[in-house]
Amino acid sequence: MTQIAANNPAPAVTALQDSEWESRLAKIAADPRMSEDNTTLAPGALGGLSKIFAGLGVLGLVVTIIGWFTINPYHALAAYEVGVFTALAMSLGALFFVMVFHSLNAGWSITMRRQFENVAWMLRWVWVMMIPIVIIEIASHGVLFDWLDPHKVESSHLLEVKSAYLNTGFFTIRFLVYGLVWIGLSSLLFAWSRKSDETGDRTLGRKARFWSGFGIPCFALTTAFAAFDFLMSLDYRFFSTMWGVMYFAACALASTAAVTLICSRLLAKGKLTGLVTHEHFHDLGKLMFTFTVFWGYIGFSQYFLIWYSNIPEETAWYVFRQQNGWQWLFAVMCIGHFVVPFLLLIWRKTKRTPALLTFMGVYVLVVTVLDMAWIIRPMAYANDRAGAADPGFASGSVLFDLAGVVGVLGIYGAILAWKIGRSPLLPIKDPMLHESMNHKNYV
Repeated sequence: MTQIAANNPAPAVTALQDSEWESRLAKIAADPRMSEDNTTLAPGALGGLSKIFAGLGVLGLVVTIIGWFTINPYHALAAYEVGVFTALAMSLGALFFVMVFHSLNAGWSITMRRQFENVAWMLRWVWVMMIPIVIIEIASHGVLFDWLDPHKVESSHLLEVKSAYLNTGFFTIRFLVYGLVWIGLSSLLFAWSRKSDETGDRTLGRKARFWSGFGIPCFALTTAFAAFDFLMSLDYRFFSTMWGVMYFAACALASTAAVTLICSRLLAKGKLTGLVTHEHFHDLGKLMFTFTVFWGYIGFSQYFLIWYSNIPEETAWYVFRQQNGWQWLFAVMCIGHFVVPFLLLIWRKTKRTPALLTFMGVYVLVVTVLDMAWIIRPMAYANDRAGAADPGFASGSVLFDLAGVVGVLGIYGAILAWKIGRSPLLPIKDPMLHESMNHKNYV
């Protein structure tokens, strides 16, 4: 083997010369598919859609505020938080994929990467939407977060033991760190991508690749701890080592679905023709299928280990969600979040047909909302909150649950639609763009 290697040395990898780079850019620019009409949106092209989303968002938030005073604060804040963490899942997942694409120098994804960048850029607004949750919880000494109630801390040995982590000061610091990491990474990567559109500077891609290598571990830690702080701590007695990974799976799945819907909408408007093809939808479908299986694997593993160990602090979390009217949502998580998308997405035609994959994108986002509701909503009625164990879904207040979600996602969609139209629809001077323009699937 040594002799063979000596006789057949690997070819030397040489950097692309400036003249070759300029020639490649000229060839890409001359391609009819790269015409400005195909790669940019006219001003206000998504203005109507943005206004519809904004109207729904404002209406939803107004109804949620009314629900705060007419039903109870627990119900309203829980509904709002369901919407916020669905939006956060889409944007965090998009940030993850942007960093992975840069780290792997992935050529196939470039014609879609700008839409992942747009969704990741929305992290600044989602973080802003999280601020009311933090302020309300701290100011009220815990609406949904029992551990912020000083009287409960004094009467609970478990909370006293966990107080080194579950306390107002450290919680606030962690929240600020999450914003710094998420907004910093998404802003840098988007800024470098846009500057590359203008200058064609290849070093910007190297910067993005370098910082993505550092960014992925930072993303992993902040995503996991944010899931601990805002979701798992809703029941301070519960703990799971898989919790952060389970929320990450939801993030990856939701972001892929969101980008699928965006690309489908752009193609319907006659944009990105020949640049985002059935081949790219096929890969989006494969990512959607992959993280459907991954979510199912993590969800089952967590449930199985908790069932097997039979520790009251852990089993109570599941027991509460299998009683008092929440049983149907538990069944939806098992069948609707795994079995149905698994059977539909494993079919090759689903992945290669934009209309079918668009349907699956809508479906996945709906079950992501239900996933967040399954985690958050029951806790608004735990421990006799609101004076009843009857869940909101069963008490005729489903309108307010929908309002909280529609309010947040409406505002999110309005800003995102505005953002998409503010820049070219793909990185027009990326060094690997030619690979994505000629991408083929063989599996």
